[in-house]
Amino acid sequence: MLVSVRLHAGLVDHVRGAKAGETLQVRVPPGSKVSDLARALGVPEQEIRTTFVNGRARGPDWPLEPGDEVGFFPAVGGG
Repeated sequence: MLVSVRLHAGLVDHVRGAKAGETLQVRVPPGSKVSDLARALGVPEQEIRTTFVNGRARGPDWPLEPGDEVGFFPAVGGG
């Protein structure tokens, strides 16, 4: 099944040719979860702070559906 993914900030460094905020189309097997998608992209789960699926915050065990829009965000540091 096909899902749309946006990687933000340093998470794009894990996916060849990806740019921050750019939408990628990724094919994952039916029954995949958010964590499976991160693994398929090569993004270490421990670097993902927040995940949105269709505009709502979801955890790594959230099941994906065809056409879902996923955003992965890292922790943000600051002072």
